[in-house]
Amino acid sequence: MPPSLTRFADETRIALDNLTDRASNLLYPTIRLGVTGLSRAGKTVFISSLVHNLLNGGRLPLFEPLQSGRVARVSLEPQPDDAVPRFQYEDHISALVRDRIWPDSTRAISELRLVIDYKSASGWNRMFSSGKLAIDIVDYPGEWLLDLPLLNQDYATFSASTVALANTGVRQELAAQWMQLALGVDPDAPADETTARALASAFADYLKACKADERSLSTLPPGRFLMPGDLDGSPALTFSPLPFQADNKVVRGSLRAMMERRFEAYKSVVVKPFFREHFARLDRQIVLVDALQAINRGPEAVQDLERALADVLACFRPGNSSWLASLVGRRIDKVLVAATKADHLHHESHEQLQAITRRLVDRAITSIGMAGAGIEVLALASVRATREATVKQDGHLLPVVVGTPMAGETIGSQRFDGLRKTAVFPGDLPHNIEPLFRTTPLAAEVRDGALPDLNIIRFRPPELDETGGGIKLSIPHIRLDRALQFLLGDRLA
Repeated sequence: MPPSLTRFADETRIALDNLTDRASNLLYPTIRLGVTGLSRAGKTVFISSLVHNLLNGGRLPLFEPLQSGRVARVSLEPQPDDAVPRFQYEDHISALVRDRIWPDSTRAISELRLVIDYKSASGWNRMFSSGKLAIDIVDYPGEWLLDLPLLNQDYATFSASTVALANTGVRQELAAQWMQLALGVDPDAPADETTARALASAFADYLKACKADERSLSTLPPGRFLMPGDLDGSPALTFSPLPFQADNKVVRGSLRAMMERRFEAYKSVVVKPFFREHFARLDRQIVLVDALQAINRGPEAVQDLERALADVLACFRPGNSSWLASLVGRRIDKVLVAATKADHLHHESHEQLQAITRRLVDRAITSIGMAGAGIEVLALASVRATREATVKQDGHLLPVVVGTPMAGETIGSQRFDGLRKTAVFPGDLPHNIEPLFRTTPLAAEVRDGALPDLNIIRFRPPELDETGGGIKLSIPHIRLDRALQFLLGDRLA
C-alpha cells in the first residue's frame, strides 16, 4: 500500500489526536481495543460476553492476571468520547441471559470503557504504575473496515476492480441486472439523476445478494451501501462503478464525472472521518470472522473471505514503533483474527477450523507482503450455546453437539420450534484443507468427501443456572480467555 492513506492535513490531525491520547495515558493508562468482524461474525456477542465474564468472575483459566489473583476489581466507567454512542451492554446481556435471544448486530460505531484495578506481577512496575488500566472497547462494523482500501483508489481503479470481481463465479448471476444496466449507459452522456439512482440501487441490490446467507460472500465495499443510516439517499451514496476505458478523458458534466465526484465525496464524508477519528487511534484489534459459514458455502465463499481478510489486514500497520514515533503515528501492535461459533462443531474439529483460518490469514499476509508480526489466529465461541455428547448410531459412537435450535431452523425435513433441545451431528472438517482453496475442486475430491458436508444451524443462547442469591452464573465460552490473554495480558503484567 502507499505509505500514506490520507492527505497531509489528515495526518496532522491524527498526530494531534494521538498526542492528546498519549498525554492522557500518562495520568490514566488506557488501551483502545477495536472490535470488528465480517458479516454475522458476532461482534456484539463477543463484547457482551467479554465484559460479563470479567465483571462476574467468569471461568478464564488462561487469562493470567485473573487466574493468578492479581485483578482486584473490574468495573464499567463512563466512556471518554461523548460524541460516540455507548455500547448498550446492559441491553445486550439482558437479551442473552434473560430472553435467550441473540442481540441485534452492529450497525454503527459504539464504545464502552472497562476499568481493571490490578497488582502488577513486577515489583518494579508496582513502584511506577497506577495499578489501573482503562480499556476503551470500540465496536464498529466490518464493512467500514473494508472501505479503508478505497482511500488509495481513484474512481477508475475502483470501477475496474469491482466490475472484474462481479464477472467471476456466482457473482456473475448476482450482478446480472446491475451489469446490464451499467453496460447500457453511456458514461460520457450528460449526467442524469434518475440514471444515477437506478444504477446505485441496482449496485446496492447486488451487494446485498452477495451478503445473503445462501451466498455468504465477504468482499463487499462500499460498506455504507449495505447500512446507509442517515446517509440514505444522499449523493455520497448515489453512485455506482461503471465499465469504461480508464485512459479516456473525463467529459465535464458527464455521468462518469458525476459518479467520480460522488465516489470522492463518499471517501471524504464517510471513509476519512472514520479512519481519522476512530481507526487511527486504535492500539489493538480483534477481527471476528464466520469462517464456518464460508466453509459451509464452499470454496468460492472461502476464497472471497480470504480476499476480504487481505483487504482488512492491509489496513493495519502492525509492529512496534519507537516511543517518539508512537506519539504521532500510533500503531496497532497486535491483531487477533478469530473464527467464531466454534461451539457449532465438536471439539475434534476445532483444530481444523483454526488451521483453515490460519491458512486464510497466512495467504492474505503473503499477498500483501506483510511479515505477520503481531498477528494471531484463534477458533473461539464468545457464548457457548451447546454442550458435547455422543450418540450411538448403527453400532458406532457419533460425536454430537446438544443445544436448543432457534425457531425455524431445519435439518432435512425436521423443523425446530425454538423450545426443544436436540442432538445434532455437525459433521467433520477435513484434515486435508487444500480443496477448500481450489477455484474448482476436483470431482474426486467432492465424491470422496474432501469437501465438508456440515449441518450448521443456529442455536439459542444457553439457559444459565442461578446461584442461591438469584445471580446468573457467568456466560460459558470457548477460548475467550486465550483471546483476552493475547490482547491484554502484557498490559496487565
